[in-house]
Amino acid sequence: MMNFRRLSGNKPGKTVYVSFRLPYYTHWGQSLLVCGSEPVLGSWDVKKGLLLKPVHRGDELIWCGDVAVPGGFGCEYSYYVVNDDRKALRWEAGKKRKLVLPEVIEHGEVVELHDLWQTGSEGLPFTSAFKNVIFRGTWTLDIERPLGIIQNTLNTEDSVIVHFKICCPNIEKDTSVYVIGHPLKLGRWKVQDGLKLDYAGESIWQANSVMQKDDFPIRYPLKYVKCGRNGRLSVETGFRELSLDSSNGPPKYIFVSDGMLKEPPWRGAGVAIPMFSIRTEADLGVGEFLDLKLLVDWAVDSGFHLIQLLPLNDTSVHRMWWDSYPYSSLSVFALHPLYLRVQALSSNIPEEVKQEILKAKDQLDGKDVDYEATMATKLSIAKKMFYLEKDLILNSTSFLKFFSENEDWLKPYAAFCFLRDFFETSDHSQWGRFSFYSKDKLDKLVSKDSTHYDIICFHYYIQYHLHLQLLEAAEYARKNRVVLKGDLPIGVDRSSVDTWVYPNLFRMNTSTGAPPDYFDKNGQNWGFPTYNWEEMSKDNYAWWRARLSQMAKYFTAYRIDHILGFFRIWELPEHAMTGLVGKFRPSIPLSQEELKREGIWDFDRLSRPYIQQNFLQDKFGTSWTFIASNFLNEYQKQRYEFKEDCNTEKKIASKLRSCVEGSLLSESEDKIRLDLFALLQNIVLIRDPKDAKKFYPRFNLEDTSSFKDLDDHSKNVLKRLYYDYYFHRQEDLWHHNALKTLPVLLNSSDMLACGEDLGLIPSCVHPVMQELGLIGLRIQRMPSEPGLEFGIPSQYSYMTVCAPSCHDCSTMRAWWEEDEERRRRFFKTVVGSDELPPSQCVPEVAEFIIQQHVEAPSMWAIFPLQDLLALKKEYTTRPAAEETINDPTNPKHYWRYRVHVTLESLLKDKELKTTIRELVHCSGRAYPLVGETEAVIPEKQHAAAIHEKSPSAVQLNGAPQKETVAVFFL
Repeated sequence: MMNFRRLSGNKPGKTVYVSFRLPYYTHWGQSLLVCGSEPVLGSWDVKKGLLLKPVHRGDELIWCGDVAVPGGFGCEYSYYVVNDDRKALRWEAGKKRKLVLPEVIEHGEVVELHDLWQTGSEGLPFTSAFKNVIFRGTWTLDIERPLGIIQNTLNTEDSVIVHFKICCPNIEKDTSVYVIGHPLKLGRWKVQDGLKLDYAGESIWQANSVMQKDDFPIRYPLKYVKCGRNGRLSVETGFRELSLDSSNGPPKYIFVSDGMLKEPPWRGAGVAIPMFSIRTEADLGVGEFLDLKLLVDWAVDSGFHLIQLLPLNDTSVHRMWWDSYPYSSLSVFALHPLYLRVQALSSNIPEEVKQEILKAKDQLDGKDVDYEATMATKLSIAKKMFYLEKDLILNSTSFLKFFSENEDWLKPYAAFCFLRDFFETSDHSQWGRFSFYSKDKLDKLVSKDSTHYDIICFHYYIQYHLHLQLLEAAEYARKNRVVLKGDLPIGVDRSSVDTWVYPNLFRMNTSTGAPPDYFDKNGQNWGFPTYNWEEMSKDNYAWWRARLSQMAKYFTAYRIDHILGFFRIWELPEHAMTGLVGKFRPSIPLSQEELKREGIWDFDRLSRPYIQQNFLQDKFGTSWTFIASNFLNEYQKQRYEFKEDCNTEKKIASKLRSCVEGSLLSESEDKIRLDLFALLQNIVLIRDPKDAKKFYPRFNLEDTSSFKDLDDHSKNVLKRLYYDYYFHRQEDLWHHNALKTLPVLLNSSDMLACGEDLGLIPSCVHPVMQELGLIGLRIQRMPSEPGLEFGIPSQYSYMTVCAPSCHDCSTMRAWWEEDEERRRRFFKTVVGSDELPPSQCVPEVAEFIIQQHVEAPSMWAIFPLQDLLALKKEYTTRPAAEETINDPTNPKHYWRYRVHVTLESLLKDKELKTTIRELVHCSGRAYPLVGETEAVIPEKQHAAAIHEKSPSAVQLNGAPQKETVAVFFL
């Protein structure tokens, strides 16, 4: 280390020397660097930051670096892991560190900063879900002493001022924080004599202590203590250590940043339900934003801290029930008119309109949502109110404020809706001169002088009221300490406002989907265009940042739909209808040269559909000649290829419709279409459409007859290359890709982020999610561990959401009842019983499964409302299959499920609420108490067994190493 004292006389003016110290285990070729807001630390340019040097201290690797700064210096800074070219490989999560040097520090003095690497999970308490909702009482404490103020002075040459700083995000009112240790100034391990910390704001507690060199050796242990009401103590177990480097004489100032207070990990529970599925006495055929207030009341009564919803964006692309699919957005900013409460549009609704609403309530109060009738009714009523009050509303201060804050997306949205209705299609390629968006065209479309200006304003009016109603519900949830969790869809509709306004951000000749997995053995084709990430990066992903900022107006947490898409996306050609024959983007393909080196030469044979006459006869029986004559050409004896007018899935479907009309085919059109698709998909390699010398292995290529007819050498080579493509060669590429995009999303808002990481999971996914503090998803019937049929909730990691089911699969009750053999295996494996399980999911079964999940170490246990209703027999009269929200195998599924009981009825059901609340309470999960601080956590939460299964609760620095787990004793 540089001897600052020897050089201090050479510096004019007041100069202070800051010494950075951070324990961190790096890998070969990696270094640590500190970068900050001031030029001396690179002005946030990592390549200009301060490179640190490693020093071995016992079993620790300490990274050290020094810099001279002026007196009273202040800045923000963070640590980065870089390679030899100073390229950032990873960086700290959470908030930027703040350094404020007190003015009392004399010229030439050394300030030693003892920092700990901030992991992703340490940033979670600073998200709005915790800061503004769950822990909001902590963040309203009065500041006792701000950062940068030292009240003590150095009184002898051997004096050292140690500045302690700890983050305590969850603390009750009238609680004090102490640091205790062996030195006399730290109380000789007695709390009453320890050093009391002051609150500095933003959950930071600090204190200074003047010590003498003789007070401590090179290392000494210490720990922090919370002293709550009635003298109740919460003491860290394990020990922290303060190291003192005395090689050049001890520094006069040591700033110890000890990260988070080590306490049992906070755990909560929640309920999940689509907005459209909610039923109340006030709604018009569908759940409405203002119904969320009743749901919040029920959640609080039941012990839930969270409500999870599906996407709420406008999906009115087709103006029919197909638009019930909530993940196919017409606009990623506009809210769906379906959820509007028309009764709340005005306090002066005419009597005839009130009667119309009452009549509509009766007509639309069905078992399921009638999407088209409900939309038509609501828009009709809203239009009448608009023409009655448009001048009053559009000139109001509230509306003008809303308009000014949202006009960047609101104007294009309103113009798009007008053009959609005018041209009777959302396919903007059919809009003539309006097919291509421009600012000039938009200004004319939304001009006050246009004859259709009222139509434009009607869309403004609807969005304004949707905003007010959702905001009212969101604020009500925050007030009652309930997190409102939204959903960020992975795609947008091909015919959407976003693809019209920003066509450069999308690959319109492609389609997004998922490879075969638990949800669909044939893969999924969602129909969304894939993203042009290269183009998006040019403005630092502004479109994504705007989406997240918009969501944060209403939500304090969100689910990232198909988070795997930020690592790589399953990309299909636009002409595909199924999801099987795709490739990952980005990915490293198999080159022609690579294949030749392995003895693979016949690329046409491997990349074109392998169709022999015997295949046709087996699939189509006596109809094979009809199929061959209409769809195929015989290019060799008994070898066939598709004709030009039917060589894609969409072409096949189109031609088949015309061929079957009037024909005497014995099979159904659907069966024939699927069989023709199977012939088209009977390939081993997919040739890159832009580079004929690059290939991608077809998913599950071993299942094809094309592969089975190959020689053994070719089979072995292709199996090895297949495994390499899907499970090895892409890992670094996908890891890098995710670290380019996901941090931008996470930094665009302060919402708590959860990633839906189900399906075919690359090995790079979970390390990246852990590094970024992203919470994963665990569904018991879809275990991520190989070799398991059923997940083991007690072994889930802390940084997860656990649930018995989700909207993309059958409910817990339906799953239990649909497969007898699987039910028996579950009863034997999970319940541990050889007895015959009940054929119905009786309340005792439901309670067992739910209890498994609330007792899991996962941060969140979130239950679909349907699964919770299974706890009481009277709510299980409806057939279980009718409670399923989505069928991923059906691209035209009608999303229309409605709960068969009103929220008002559930609020009156004290028995069900008590059952749920006791399950939450006895599991040690936190639960909200309105008007008070967070509920006291039962002793069960403090069991070491729970914490030991939660390694993410106390994150390790750098590469994995052993660390004592902290547990509180209350």
